[in-house]
Amino acid sequence: MTDLARFSINQMTVKQLSLPELAQACGEFAVTQVGLWREPVRAYGVAETAELLRDAGLTVTTLCRGGFFTAIGPRERAAALADNRRAIEEAATLGTGTLVLVSGGLPAGSKDLRGARERVADALAELGPYAEQHGVRLALEVLHPMYAADRCVVSTLAQALDLAERFPARQVGVAVDTYHVWWDDRAPGQIARAGAGGRIHAFQLADWITPLPEGVLNGRGQLGDGAIDLREWRGYVEAAGYTGPIEVELFNEELWARDGREVLAETVERFHGAFG
Repeated sequence: MTDLARFSINQMTVKQLSLPELAQACGEFAVTQVGLWREPVRAYGVAETAELLRDAGLTVTTLCRGGFFTAIGPRERAAALADNRRAIEEAATLGTGTLVLVSGGLPAGSKDLRGARERVADALAELGPYAEQHGVRLALEVLHPMYAADRCVVSTLAQALDLAERFPARQVGVAVDTYHVWWDDRAPGQIARAGAGGRIHAFQLADWITPLPEGVLNGRGQLGDGAIDLREWRGYVEAAGYTGPIEVELFNEELWARDGREVLAETVERFHGAFG
């Protein structure tokens, strides 16, 4: 349970590290897997990032993020689809089979959640085959309901699976993130549902700490600092048949203000502590 073979550090957890610094630190702490974000990857260069990580012996577990499909205007929707095709191509270049999607919130002036979710389905119908052609699966991420208005209209695993199951599992599945689902007493059953359909495409860890910071986005707690029984949630996904990477993704201003190597070392230690 404690070996690092399945551990992946998401780049956002230690975003203060440049990509070369991240690659070097992973080597120092025996970390072999990373989850990446598009913005720093594109700034460094997609092909250059792929070469850097390959030379460092690192595997890319996920790329974040695509999505934001809920715009109503034809021009905005076309732009979103084009950007997501680029994201799929970037994921393929980086060698990861998983692109994480955040659906997007309500368009300005709209209160139509149902309509917004249908536009997510429309986008998945267009992008799923394109992703499959590139050897990439789309992982629809559930975000806590507090983000429904401005960031993600898909708030439960049941909603995510209702969308994903319209398409082949080799094209569309879900990302299970403890930070976003731990509160939902129906989530364990939905994880079993996802596992039965081969649709758990990513599993991410973060703890829930209170009080939440102003703005709430950057309030993900270090493993062991909050209210979530991380061992229990790992048990749910593994009982559902998931044997893939376990990625730690933390948005936290206090962690970002510290030395990135120190944060990585601490995160590895906390991972051991959570599952030892």
